[in-house]
This record gives sequence, C-alpha cells and structure tokens, in this order.
Amino acid sequence: QVYLVESGGGLVQAGGSLRLSCQASGRTSSISAMGWFRQAPGKEREFVAAIRWSGGTYYADSVKGRFTISRDNAKNTVYLQMNSLKPEDTAVYYCALRVGPVYGGGYVYSQAPTYNYWGQGTQVTVSS
Repeated sequence: QVYLVESGGGLVQAGGSLRLSCQASGRTSSISAMGWFRQAPGKEREFVAAIRWSGGTYYADSVKGRFTISRDNAKNTVYLQMNSLKPEDTAVYYCALRVGPVYGGGYVYSQAPTYNYWGQGTQVTVSS
C-alpha cells in the first residue's frame, strides 16, 4: 500500500504563485511516475503534469510555461510550482502515483488510469 499526503493549496490572487507538495509513504520502492490532476466544480478531472521517476516531464498545454513539476527521489516527494496563476486554475488538485512499469508512449502519463494511488486532494483558489 502507498499513502499520499498533499499540501500547499490555498487562496491566491491572479498572477500569484503556489507550490504544492505530495509525499509518498509505504511501499514506495517501485515508483515509476507521479503526477498532478485537477478537478474544477462541474468539470471532469483533467491532467496537469507528470514526472517519470527516471526523468522526463509532461504538461497539459494549459499550464506549459507556468507550472513546473519536480521530484525529490530521496524523499519520495513531488512538487508542483505554479506561477502566473489564473482564475481558471481554481480546482481541487490531486496527486497521483504509479507503482510498477508504464507501457506505451508519453501519452499514457496524462491518463488517470495509469496511476494506482491518489491523494485526497488540496484546494487551490485563484481570485481575480
């Protein structure tokens, strides 16, 4: 079993920044990727960013150039630095983790079924 604890959400004005953290614990020896998804009220959950534990990052077009995903392998922690935030970034942000190998191209990292474990979510609210 793997447990994910997210932190760093909050309220920020448009143009501001926040950094989300997600720390994994438990059976973390086979982590192959971690990612962030978000869900706004009345909308489906959508991909934000992902990082392969061996290297390589993926971003949704809507956040490219504004968000940066990074990891600390020793701490089993992934970060999402969010800059130039917009009101449309308001959502609950979920951390996701993949244990075991990933098959297929980079596209699979943007797909929710790729991930075995999910965090409880952290609210990000961007005011205009």
